[in-house]
Order: sequence, then C-alpha cells, then structure tokens
Amino acid sequence: MSRSAFQKMRVVGVEDGSFQKGITRKAFLVAVLFRGVEIKSIGITEITVDGLDATEKLTEILSNWKFDAVLLAGVSFAGFNIIDPTLIHEKFGKSVVVISRTKPNSKAVKRALQRHFEDWKMRWEVFEKLGTIHKITVLADKSPVYVETVGVDVEQTCGIIRFLSVCGRIPEPIRVARLIARGLS
Repeated sequence: MSRSAFQKMRVVGVEDGSFQKGITRKAFLVAVLFRGVEIKSIGITEITVDGLDATEKLTEILSNWKFDAVLLAGVSFAGFNIIDPTLIHEKFGKSVVVISRTKPNSKAVKRALQRHFEDWKMRWEVFEKLGTIHKITVLADKSPVYVETVGVDVEQTCGIIRFLSVCGRIPEPIRVARLIARGLS
C-alpha cells in the first residue's frame, strides 16, 4: 500500500482510562478517529470495571463514524471487560488489529479469568478466536509491538502501524486515545 493510501485511511484507536480495582465501578473508554495522522473525531463513554459492556459501547461509538480499521490497545479494558475484535469486524466489515506493548501471556490471562470469573469460558473464547501473535519492529532502537489481526493481513498491518507511529512505537490513534482516557481518569 502506498504512503498516500495510508494518508487517506480512517483509523480508530481505542484505549481505556485508569481505575482503582474494588473502588471505581466505571472507567472511560476512548475512541479517536484519525484520517492519516489528523484527528477527525473523538468518542468517549464509560464502561463497567470487569463488566461485559465494552464491545457494545464501542459499537455505539463506531456506528457514528466512517472508518477503515480499528486499532485496539489489547482486548481487555477496565480490568477484564472484553472487546471482541471478531464481533467488531463482523458488524462493520472492517479490519481490527489488537496491539500490545508487551507479548501477551495467554496462560496467565486464562488463569486469571478462571480464578476471578464464573463466566470465564465466555470471556476466554474471545482470546481463543484471535490466533497467531505477530511481532512487529516499528523503530529499530525500540522494543517491538505485538499484534493479532482480524480481517487484515500482517503485511498491511505492519504498514498501517509504521505509518501511524509518529511519536514512538505506538500508533497515534492509540497513543492519543490513551492520553485522553488517562487525562480524564
């Protein structure tokens, strides 16, 4: 994909705000729509800590926008309130990329879900659907990021991430969503 094609892409970055386990009942979920590296719109909602409303709340925000791809800062938001990338892809027919700053540890996630949630199997199914974890080096002197993709190949994902990583190894849509979410928390 050419650089000019990336400049026209409308990409949404999604990140959550901070919360205090056992004290805070809600956390902010922020979605930022970019066209190229320019902010076009911001969506802010609240989700329940360890709840099951994150996919629905993100769907409400995305329903108001035209976009080409969604970049999720992980799958778990506000504790273990899971966003299902496969459902987002199926509903909108758009690419979804899950980006992690560190390599995901599936065994640890599964153990935590089993230990803390009666409905752990339902939550775990989202992780199982994702598949292969790919390592992408964005900047030669920085740690890689880890991605899981739905509806897009790794080569195109690599291009999107590298184009949008202006201020470090994390793509601007996620970086800005994180700044807003943490600033509001």
